Amino acid sequence: MDLNKLADALIPDENIKPLEEYEKLYPERALEKGAQVTRLAPSPTGFMHIGNLYVALANERIAHQSGGVFYLRIEDTDEKRKVEGAVEVIHKSLKYFGVKFDEGADLCGDYGPYYQRQRAEIYHAYAKELIRKGLAYPCFCTEEDLEKTREYQTENKLLPGYYGEYAKCRNLSEAEIYENLKAGKPYVIRLRSQGDVSVKHTFRDEVKGEITVTENNQDVVILKSDGIPTYHFAHAIDDHFMRTTLVIRGEEWLSSLPIHIELFKVLGFRLPKYGHNCSIQKIDGETRRKLSKRKDPEASLNYYREQGYHPEAVRTYMMTLLNSNFEEWLLKFPDKPLDEFKYSIGKMGKSGALFDIVKLNDISKTYMAKLSETEAYDFFKAWADEFGSETQRAYFADKEYLCKVLALCMGVGGKKRRKDFICAKQAVEFVSYFFDETFSPEYAYRFDNATVKKILNDFVSVYDHADDCSAWFEKVKAVASANGFATDMKAYKANPENYPGNVSDIAEMLRVATTGLTNTPDLWTIMQILGKDRTLVRLQTAINAL
Repeated sequence: MDLNKLADALIPDENIKPLEEYEKLYPERALEKGAQVTRLAPSPTGFMHIGNLYVALANERIAHQSGGVFYLRIEDTDEKRKVEGAVEVIHKSLKYFGVKFDEGADLCGDYGPYYQRQRAEIYHAYAKELIRKGLAYPCFCTEEDLEKTREYQTENKLLPGYYGEYAKCRNLSEAEIYENLKAGKPYVIRLRSQGDVSVKHTFRDEVKGEITVTENNQDVVILKSDGIPTYHFAHAIDDHFMRTTLVIRGEEWLSSLPIHIELFKVLGFRLPKYGHNCSIQKIDGETRRKLSKRKDPEASLNYYREQGYHPEAVRTYMMTLLNSNFEEWLLKFPDKPLDEFKYSIGKMGKSGALFDIVKLNDISKTYMAKLSETEAYDFFKAWADEFGSETQRAYFADKEYLCKVLALCMGVGGKKRRKDFICAKQAVEFVSYFFDETFSPEYAYRFDNATVKKILNDFVSVYDHADDCSAWFEKVKAVASANGFATDMKAYKANPENYPGNVSDIAEMLRVATTGLTNTPDLWTIMQILGKDRTLVRLQTAINAL
């Protein structure tokens, strides 16, 4: 069979260059010894999984700690799954969490283009070379043909796939091939596998250590009928020409490793190092399962942006999943930048990383508590501008007023900072009672209406906005005493039956009337922030509601 003639017939791409030209076009990178070139290579499906961030942070840390390069490649070979605007989602999501690329899609870089569909010429050149060497061939099998083979293999409990005697087009004669081409039958290009599944090798996985890998015997598709490569073929060529040295990826790719090893071998490329990280899991009842984008909203990176989790808090939490010694480091150096932590592949877990939203929330509370009121204002405003309602965005019109609110709610200047805020959405909802537009209290008092009404009226009659905290509290105590409530907590605890309640109950009635809540920061400060007129209006409204 004239393989050169066959290669020209199957791949009539006039743009193809001699293979050595591609080697010159994408030379070895001029990097120091030990520098790693890593990548993130998502598909443009419009969904970014928390696992994408997990892998991105690992690859970014490895590249930058070693003085290497971290790049973004968009693997858009599957046209059916492509979603308009998906690349923008990828950029926006990763930028939000501080993932920094050195080059890649929509960025600068000498090893592009970084979209696989724009690299068809290179894939065609190498597919053509494999045909010339007898290492690839055309397959004219229809979907119905393949389905029949699958059914037969399933019924007879055989290894599934296109291989050996089940590779119907593997040994077509030259005449049969050209007859099919003349008839206009669509075809794909398949690898002519040289592997033997009875042969096993020991492979060094950078995360899992030594694993056993069975040789590939599958004649996998390398070019689809539209001339676009499959992921397997494209990634091998791209990782070679983008000079990738290390690939950290999800363990779901372990089953494809034999195919990738063979592809690098037949292409004559040096195999990069591979590390397969474990999936992110969660506890669901009594079982442990993989975090699912269909079942779990927290699986999506958009969830954290929509909720307004601070990116540094999420990065911090992700590092606890990525390296087993990170938390120990964080305890020693709580104020150091995360990038100063020495990340290690060897410290990545070999079993599934367990996602714990409660732990993330605790980390987020701690991080939020470190913000000043102006930093919190800026962060919450950015969230509200993108995700908040029109009413919520209006909260930020008076920066001085809202900063006073935030300083109080976060305990700025106090001996101990409050840790009430988890994320921007919750924080903005929390401060809503400071704004008349969203103040809609459901008054829930623990005393009868007549008692509450009498106490509120008594307080209004003596309230003076100019009072300092001490004078204000003395008036609260006076109202309590006048209504038979205990002002001495020791006396109250000794004989609670002698009183209808104590001074803290009076404060609670005032708090509910003023804020609609039973638990808030310091009430005197709240009234100071609200101002005299607004405080009195709220108290009178509460009285009228009784």
